[in-house]
Amino acid sequence: MKLSTRNLLSGTIKKVEIGNVNAEITLEIAPGIEIVSVVTKSSAKRLELTEGKTAYGLIKSTDVAIAVD
Repeated sequence: MKLSTRNLLSGTIKKVEIGNVNAEITLEIAPGIEIVSVVTKSSAKRLELTEGKTAYGLIKSTDVAIAVD
């Protein structure tokens, strides 16, 4: 796998919630640290995303916003 994305986080799929169109995937990248991605339902099925499977979270962003109260 070759990627241009610099932020590649390996983890274990903790939860897969399939909706009518999209699927919400929770990936645990370290003990107690999770990221959530929304992908299409067809992508979740094609990638065979299931709980316990190792997967990668790829984060590509040109902007990061910071806010405070």
